[in-house]
Amino acid sequence: MKNSLLKEISIHAFTEFKLGSAEYPDSNTGCTVILSEAGYPTGIDIRGGAPASRETGLLNPLAANDGVHAIVLSGGSAFGLDTASGVMNFLAERNIGFPTSAGVVPIVCASCLFDLNRNLTQKYPDASLGYQACKNAYNGIFEEGRHGAGTGATIGKIYGPKQASLSALATYAVQLGELKVGAIVAVNAVGNIYDPSSGKILSGIRNLNNGGFIDAEEALYTAILGRNLFHQNTTIGVILTNAKLDKTALTKVTGMAHDGYARVIRPVHTTFDGDSIYAMSSCLVQADINVVGTIAAHVMEKAILKTINFSE
Repeated sequence: MKNSLLKEISIHAFTEFKLGSAEYPDSNTGCTVILSEAGYPTGIDIRGGAPASRETGLLNPLAANDGVHAIVLSGGSAFGLDTASGVMNFLAERNIGFPTSAGVVPIVCASCLFDLNRNLTQKYPDASLGYQACKNAYNGIFEEGRHGAGTGATIGKIYGPKQASLSALATYAVQLGELKVGAIVAVNAVGNIYDPSSGKILSGIRNLNNGGFIDAEEALYTAILGRNLFHQNTTIGVILTNAKLDKTALTKVTGMAHDGYARVIRPVHTTFDGDSIYAMSSCLVQADINVVGTIAAHVMEKAILKTINFSE
């Protein structure tokens, strides 16, 4: 794919959003927040069979909601959904949320990945950590790598955690004219990451005999189902854009962004994963949905490939 027209930019070029991360390092877990004080339209596409999520029903194009104030990506499996309570409290204190006669109600969506195998303290991402991530977002503290939702992420887990590789959270963003599209992703896949051009395994199931990697698809074909190895995964990501798209269009963009997962992660979208992608837009510039979706797949692929820099 030639992308000579796309200019790489920082995820921080999306000044309409505030990004923050926080973690419990001793517990190998954390969370990442994307705040939109104005409440921007948001879509989601869940392709994996084992998601841990909150408020995603509001993102159905048939639902009435048209504005989301925060997205949380978290570790901790379903325990990590508690982070959204802290985010709600932080926003409500600042009068940010959906107006009601009883006060504002912040709309906070959340998705979590399974990192419990690396958490030896049983201290999970909670409301306090979600609140801290928001404070960090206001102070410009947002870190890639093994931070935030990527703190305890691993990939290539078909043969169990001993042969898995460390993973991370990463971003990638581009600009085409006035249009900006970026991806934030925490990769915690059951499968491996492959080079999209050569098919070479870049990270995943480690071969303990020779220091290389084991093909994840072949491992899946021969795995003994029933081992306690699955439902311990999930790659979760967010597409940010400034394109003028409503919730229905953004839902289509998330579906196209899943192509970025499929280009570099195999196997992907299994019943063992909860693979999910959100798309949120500040609606500043006119753009064609097909262009936005195609770029979304590109930036998601690139962000996933960046996580291998933290696999050692």
